[in-house]
Amino acid sequence: MTEFDLALTILRIAAGLTLAAHGVNKIKGGLDGVAGWFDSMGMRPGKMHARFAAFGEVLAGLFLAAGFLTTFACLGFVGLMTVAAVTVHVEKGFFILDEGWEYVLILSVIAITIALLGPGGWSLDAVVGIDDDLDGFVGLAIAGGGGLAAAAVLLAAFYRPPKANTETDA
Repeated sequence: MTEFDLALTILRIAAGLTLAAHGVNKIKGGLDGVAGWFDSMGMRPGKMHARFAAFGEVLAGLFLAAGFLTTFACLGFVGLMTVAAVTVHVEKGFFILDEGWEYVLILSVIAITIALLGPGGWSLDAVVGIDDDLDGFVGLAIAGGGGLAAAAVLLAAFYRPPKANTETDA
């Protein structure tokens, strides 16, 4: 085991538990409220998307933290963060203090970097012998390309943003 394995383990655990915590927060806060929020932003049906987002964040986060099916956990990260960027953050600028896309970008970059490098020796993937099968450019294509493609399909099928009110008082 090397410093490289330790660094990947720290990065996987920090990013994975962060995303999992966001999913748990959605569940604890009440999925009905989250569903209403999803409906209001145009992700319909909100009930379905609230559950997919919350449990997707928990599963992708825990899988990444454990280094299990790492490349596919990274795909989930990129897909989830891309949908969040498009539906909530992109029009608000860069900085997260203004609800911008800074945070979702960093999580996506971490995910595709891990997919490119592989899960490291201290992972469940290494234990079962799949740690070298899906890293490198294959991992990058699966996590980055697959995550973007999954988000694009989901958004095309379900995202109907509310119409902006362009009327002005005369």
